[in-house]
Formats: sequence, C-alpha cells, structure tokens
Amino acid sequence: MAAEASAALRAESGAVAAKPLVVATWNIHGAVGADGLYAPSRIADVLSEIGADIVALQEVASAQVHEEFLRVLERATGYGIVAGLLRQQHGSDFGNAILSRYPVASVDRIDLAVGRYEPRGALDVCIDVGTTRPLRVIATHLGLRPGERREQVRRIVSVVERDTPHPTLLMGDLNEWYLWGRPLRWLHAHFREVPSAPRTFPARRPVFALDRIWVAPSGSVQRLRCHSTELARVASDHLPLVADIVVGM
Repeated sequence: MAAEASAALRAESGAVAAKPLVVATWNIHGAVGADGLYAPSRIADVLSEIGADIVALQEVASAQVHEEFLRVLERATGYGIVAGLLRQQHGSDFGNAILSRYPVASVDRIDLAVGRYEPRGALDVCIDVGTTRPLRVIATHLGLRPGERREQVRRIVSVVERDTPHPTLLMGDLNEWYLWGRPLRWLHAHFREVPSAPRTFPARRPVFALDRIWVAPSGSVQRLRCHSTELARVASDHLPLVADIVVGM
C-alpha cells in the first residue's frame, strides 16, 4: 500500500512514465593519471565533458589518502555524491562512489568481501529521477580472481532478484575479460540482453572491455560508447563508459 501511495503521489506531482538519461561508469585510478600525476581537476574536467546525469566511480581514494578529493569533486561538478569506501588490507584505501544530478532517496551497501582477498563492495542506491518509480543504481568494482568474481556476481544477482520494485541500473569495473565467463553470462541472463562492450582498458590503447553497464528492463539502453578524448586518455588508466538510456517505462 505504501508503494502504491508513493506512486500515486509521484503521478500527481508531475512524474513522467519514461525519462531519457545519460549514465557513465569510470575507474578513476585514485585520480592518478597515465603520467603518474595526482590530478583531481582532470577527473572533474572529464566528467564535465561527459555531462552525465548519474556516474559510478571506482578506485575513489579515501579521506586518509586524499582528504579533499570528494569535496573538490563536488564543488567542481555540482554532483551530489554518495561514497562507499573500503578499508584495504594492503596499500591505499579506495572504494566506489555514485554521483547524481538527482536526489538520492536511499542508500545501502552490499558486502562483496571474499575470504582473504582485498575487500570489495557495491553501492546500492535509489535515485528519484522524476519518473513514477525511482531508479535503482548498483555500482561496483569486482575482484581480480575468477572464483572471487563468481561469488560476487552471485551476491549481486541475489540481492537484485530478492527486491526489484524499480528499474535497475548496474554498472562498474567488473575486471572480467572472458567474454563468455560465468559472471558475464549470469548478468546477461538476468538483464536479458547482451549490450555491446566497448574496450576501456588500458586507456591509451584499449584492449579489454572491463567496464560494463546493464539496465533492466531490457531494451532500456539506447546507445553505449567509450568517452575517448585526449584528456580522458591521460586522466586515468581506464576510459569512461557512457550510455544513453530510457528508464521508467
């Protein structure tokens, strides 16, 4: 009943049934570029080039490493930012972040830690994009080992299948270069489409399609492309992956 009442209120307030959006996912390598320089301003400038409504970032350094990074990014871009930083066992702390031009209605976090491997996670947020139902956005960065990725995808699919009241957007760095590996096959089966996968890594001369975007219901992706400007090729070791989508249908 509460969900029905919420939908009715959205309809009365002028919410639309379907809405075009630009979304992107990008592993920013801690804002350290191909030249080895830490340059958060380049990350902000590439995001301005893309002009996306919602962005998933991976390898976002924690406050302990680069104290001002998220605040600088927020001021420079105008996005609202939700961070999901993780305590690493070795090296610098980093994690995921979601940037949104629209209000964030709820935030949850999915634990994807497997055994003694470096901890991983996913941000699971609902964003009010002005349609009759919020858009659910899951942003993640999967592990380096095949068995680890299989377990992480099982957990993500389980969470999505358990509660799918909204259109759902999954994006991130999946670290999966085997086109028909089980993690990709499971995700293709769940989202019921196989979008083309532009190569995004390494940024200067991409060979691997490590970064992915899926949307449910199927047919929501209108266009999928790499953002391969001169600045993007030096700002990180990955290129941003960008999609034009229509949600709320």
